[in-house]
Amino acid sequence: MLNKLSPIHKLILLSVLTVLIAALYLFYNINPNILEYQLTGRVRKVIAMLLVGGSIAVSTVIFQTITNNRILTPSIIGLDAVYMFIKTSLIFIFGSTSSIVLNYHLNFIITLVGMILFSLFLFQILFRSKDQNVFFILLLGIVFGTFFSSLSSFIEMMIDPEEFLSIQSAMFASFNAINEELLTISGAALLIMIIIAFRIRPYLDVLSLGKDHAINLGVNYTNVTRWLMVMVALLVTISTALVGPITFLGLLVVNLAHEFIKEFEHKYILPASILISWISLFLGQWVVEHLFEGNTEISIMINFIGGIYFIFLILKERNVA
Repeated sequence: MLNKLSPIHKLILLSVLTVLIAALYLFYNINPNILEYQLTGRVRKVIAMLLVGGSIAVSTVIFQTITNNRILTPSIIGLDAVYMFIKTSLIFIFGSTSSIVLNYHLNFIITLVGMILFSLFLFQILFRSKDQNVFFILLLGIVFGTFFSSLSSFIEMMIDPEEFLSIQSAMFASFNAINEELLTISGAALLIMIIIAFRIRPYLDVLSLGKDHAINLGVNYTNVTRWLMVMVALLVTISTALVGPITFLGLLVVNLAHEFIKEFEHKYILPASILISWISLFLGQWVVEHLFEGNTEISIMINFIGGIYFIFLILKERNVA
């Protein structure tokens, strides 16, 4: 029955489902005696989930478009590990009580610059090579991820145990430890990025055809993909700075969007990915708080499911090849 629906009707269905699940999370099992306190906390988490879900969805759609592969995400390629390395290095060099670390906006800007520089470095490797074999890119991502994770672990062994606690809280994504200082700037940056993504969707449609076709159709491939990598770095920084890394969420929601919408145009894939990302986070956080009673984190659950799905996609890709 769903296959008979048009993409617009499918998006409407996803929108209604998103609102219903958000309402379920906001009002389920709420205590009237402490209504304002509970509702304030839940609204704050919903805002964070909207920002994080939107950032991860858009960054993954863009990254998969420019790499022309649906099993790649910025997290798998090592951007999350770079974020943790930058954060750990700042605390190691300046200390957890320095103004650079405590000033969230300055910390965010420094991290963003580092992520953009790494993304441009990654761009030189990935998009200047004629052979963009998916397994080579995955291997490259594993190498970078392991390298920066190892550096972070080495630094963590040398720093003061009390300063290590401030790093440990950022290792796992948690909507119970939202960086509220960055909500406003993150919301504004995400809104701008989403508007840009929808404005340039014709370019994304062309890029999804592959490098050679994009160049033949008049796209300045090098400049466009370079700026798109900067956008990806900004979006990954937004989501990770707010709550921490969620490695496989982007892979999961974008592939589900493709399977559900059955279209390749970005005017459908972008909103579908964002809506499915919000649904996943709302539902996942509800399960964590009410079924697991807060004894686990949403990132663990999503990474477990996403990791299984990632293995499935790898095996599927190999069989197709």
